[in-house]
Amino acid sequence: MRDLAAGAGGPIGLIACGFSPPDALAALADHLHWPGPFLSDERRQLYSRLGMRRAKLWQVYSPGTLARYALAAARGHPLPRPVEDTRQMGGDAILHNGIAIHRWLPRTPDDRAHPAHLLHLLRSGDRLH
Repeated sequence: MRDLAAGAGGPIGLIACGFSPPDALAALADHLHWPGPFLSDERRQLYSRLGMRRAKLWQVYSPGTLARYALAAARGHPLPRPVEDTRQMGGDAILHNGIAIHRWLPRTPDDRAHPAHLLHLLRSGDRLH
């Protein structure tokens, strides 16, 4: 991620945001070697203001996902209990002077913007979908 930020053609900052308490996010930021601030938005105010949403149950617990869980259980692998909101869709945003000028709102939990695509948008001025 740091390499992509350096290749943006100018100074950009990377900010991550999560819903966990600050201590849990600090541990995650350390684990990921996150190069910028990692904000805690436990009340999901930013999440809401950016138009992000929660997935429908059928999107998270699809037949494929349930089959994967059943196969893991049949092989003796215990299923971990979720510690986060399994229905959070998340998203990505590019902000300029505190204003979101691009947003990536995923269609499914697996639909994420590739960092190189976001970098391309910074360079070209194209709009996200």
